[in-house]
Amino acid sequence: MTVCYNNEMTKRQKKTVHVPGVIAYCRVSTEEQALSGLGLAAQEEAIRQECARRELSVIAVYTDAGLSAKNLVRPALAKALASLDAGEGSILMVAKLDRLTRSVHDATGLMAAAESAGWGLVALDAPVDSTTPQGAAMAQFLAVFAELERRLIGERTKAALAVRRSQGVRLGRPNTLPQNVVARIVREREMGETWTSIARKLNDEGVPTAQGGKCWYPATVRHISLAAGRAA
Repeated sequence: MTVCYNNEMTKRQKKTVHVPGVIAYCRVSTEEQALSGLGLAAQEEAIRQECARRELSVIAVYTDAGLSAKNLVRPALAKALASLDAGEGSILMVAKLDRLTRSVHDATGLMAAAESAGWGLVALDAPVDSTTPQGAAMAQFLAVFAELERRLIGERTKAALAVRRSQGVRLGRPNTLPQNVVARIVREREMGETWTSIARKLNDEGVPTAQGGKCWYPATVRHISLAAGRAA
């Protein structure tokens, strides 16, 4: 017997149903652990008080101790987000936005992920509350500043690299290839060998690459030869 399903019904059935309640997240870096107002206990207490005010239950508390907010790669945060995506809570709440992230770009990404997955994001010290229309509007403002942040970082990086180049600093990965291998590549090229044939011979002889690899490519050989020519 063939059973046909309504597409819309199937989509609705697949949508995650979230258990009403809060997943709390707290974080301190190594330097912050002894500072007043930034402790894990203080953060958790602030979240619990807000949950009591809103008549929300705290389902779980996840903490990352001794970790910075330079990115979102943190064990407890990963578990908290996984719990929310699995429907084990409906709101991710933090006492302070910088406990979650110091990057506007990352904050915007989290708000977008929350909206897509169907859970809310609340930071008690900032107008970040995606469970309200005002909070959703704030996400749009954050997106603008996230783009600005990316551009400013890019400009600062370019400026810093330009200064280092002007100071004669050689940028990029240091060359660890023995000079005799470099000289061999240059010599064989001058004798009419192709990039492919040089690479093939190096591979056949098991000559390691600059990073200790076992496979030479024509493009790699060409780059080394040209770089040696510029340095000469």
